[in-house]
Amino acid sequence: MKFDGTDFYAALIHELKNNLGVLSMTLERIPLLGEAEHDASVDSARLLCQNVVDRLHQALLIYKAANQPIHPVLDAYSPHDLVQEIAAGAKALAHGRLHVETSIAGDTPILWFFDRDLVEMALLNAIHNALTHARSTIRIEAEMEAGCLALRVRDDSPGYPEHILESVADGRPYAATGTGLGLQFARLIARSHDNRGRLGELRLGNDSGAVFSLLLP
Repeated sequence: MKFDGTDFYAALIHELKNNLGVLSMTLERIPLLGEAEHDASVDSARLLCQNVVDRLHQALLIYKAANQPIHPVLDAYSPHDLVQEIAAGAKALAHGRLHVETSIAGDTPILWFFDRDLVEMALLNAIHNALTHARSTIRIEAEMEAGCLALRVRDDSPGYPEHILESVADGRPYAATGTGLGLQFARLIARSHDNRGRLGELRLGNDSGAVFSLLLP
């Protein structure tokens, strides 16, 4: 039997992701005591563990995408429900440290065709970034823009660094660590959504904080 190193690394990433998932659930069971130092440490450990789980999941999907294109499973889903569920998850992760808001424009359709699991993973990556850098508020939005469903995560952080904004605008690859890995993953997900030759798009901007936008045709 021939040893396949690439399959070994994929299996290792998968195992580490599962083990950290168990650790994350264990951390969730640690009660908060109302003591600032203790509670802050527990919250930081929870968020860091979940971030690592997500990074490993993204790394695994990016590894697979290097060998074959991502094929989204498209179906009709409610953007309204998705925004509310993402917000509920963000509130649970924030543990009261940040205010989580939602904004659904009147032109947001009741249903839209997209891969819900992939889109949710991309938005959760933006949520985790916002949880790390926001000062007080995160807002999840949905609206229509240029014929696409635009799903956004806004925060009141200092915003994205200029080199990241330039990388997105130029379509250059990101660094394979930290925020760069998550953004590469989000761009792959956006571009995997194709409607009659029109591809989805990842957009980043700064507007009183960081603005992460996923446009789905």
